[in-house]
Amino acid sequence: MDLLHQPAHRHRRPARRPPRAALRPRPRPARRSRRHRRGPGHRRTDDRHLRRRHRRGVRLTSAHTLGLGGLSLALLAAFTVRQARARVPLMPLRVLRSRTVVGANLVQMLMVAALFSFQILLALYLQRVRGYGAAETGLAMLPAALSIGAVSLGVSARLNARFGERAVLLAGLGLLTAGLGLLTRLPVHADYVTDLLPVMLLASGFGLALPALTALGMSGADERDAGLASGLFNTTQQIGMALGVAVLSTLAASRTGSLTAAGHTPAESLTGGYHLAFALGAALLLTATAVTATLLRRPRTP
Repeated sequence: MDLLHQPAHRHRRPARRPPRAALRPRPRPARRSRRHRRGPGHRRTDDRHLRRRHRRGVRLTSAHTLGLGGLSLALLAAFTVRQARARVPLMPLRVLRSRTVVGANLVQMLMVAALFSFQILLALYLQRVRGYGAAETGLAMLPAALSIGAVSLGVSARLNARFGERAVLLAGLGLLTAGLGLLTRLPVHADYVTDLLPVMLLASGFGLALPALTALGMSGADERDAGLASGLFNTTQQIGMALGVAVLSTLAASRTGSLTAAGHTPAESLTGGYHLAFALGAALLLTATAVTATLLRRPRTP
């Protein structure tokens, strides 16, 4: 009975505490990206991305490119004038009186401009068109490095001694030109064994050309200018690499943008851009062959 007279609030059941999971704030739904919020007809594709890059323009005739090119030429001219007037010049210009030295450096610049660009652009083709990874790309290009090393260390010295540096250089340039010529016909869905491996093996021409060219370039300098000729040879090599990659990759990108704007697929557009760069590289090698045939002649014996 005493229980009946107790206050009513004492008979109420304690309210259940909600489980801990219910007390936690509900996670907000993941924010969908703009690409997923749009319908299938509004997806941003690689095709549109390439078109937008083409509209922005990658051109050799832009004011930025022409301005920096003009500044580089002005600095080179100022350096030449300074060396001609200096009492103790850093680079005596007498070394340029030798036709062999000038011709060897010119051939060096043309050759490395084509071949260094070949390495970079072919790697880009393998990754961006064929979908190779970094390790796969390195393994795919390994036969070129092995063939160059084998020819350079194994047979180039004997061939130079038997046939002469000029003949070996011309043979090496011929192999390299043939390799880049094959790349101008490279399909989008290339097979490695039939389309790429022959090019890697033809790259062995570099193992013939470079030792012969080095010997020719050094033979045209006097003993007092041997160190100068060697430094000049290395400098033209670096300049050729930089100019070749800059010019050929820019032209390839411009060609890719033009093909994309014309309605080609991204893979076809990229391959077309690389075709142009490889064709120009082959033209550089043909020019190097012509310079070799005209400037790097054997000295006449009395």
